[in-house]
Amino acid sequence: MIDTTPSLALLVLVAVLVGTGVTLVLERSLSRVAIGACLLTYGVNVMILMAGGRAGGPPIIGQTEVEDMSDPLPQAMVLTSIVIGLALTAFMLAMSYRTWQLNGNDEVQDDREDRRIALAANHDRINARTTDDIGETTAERADDFYDETSAAGNHEMPARVKAKEKEKERRENADPLEDPKGGAR
Repeated sequence: MIDTTPSLALLVLVAVLVGTGVTLVLERSLSRVAIGACLLTYGVNVMILMAGGRAGGPPIIGQTEVEDMSDPLPQAMVLTSIVIGLALTAFMLAMSYRTWQLNGNDEVQDDREDRRIALAANHDRINARTTDDIGETTAERADDFYDETSAAGNHEMPARVKAKEKEKERRENADPLEDPKGGAR
């Protein structure tokens, strides 16, 4: 009978590979993400092989006792995983190289959704404070902040737009005989 207890050294190896892989996958550089995916794949492959038990005889009937045969399923799964990992690595490295050619670096840039989420998180943090010096809640003043991710095409801050509208309304309703500075002619 084959001993199926895992080796402590292999457990540590799996932990280091998976931990380093996850850390690198969370980076913004595509080349680091590719290396992290490779390390993560290697860690999972070693873990699958460990789950299959220790090495035994070849799984050929008549050549080895049934109790001494190694399980061929984890080996087949790891072989398939190696092929898929190679294709994934090639794709990610090609994508990283193309990004480097176009931008001069291979970092993933923020998109509108990233900025929107960051603004919402900041807004929630600010709303935790209920009121400010003048008695308004921060939610009441939130309309005065400029949102660079808005697709409206209006790139002015809402407070400036409101001030311009008030000035335009004042001019339209003003008496033509009055001095523009507020005095009579």
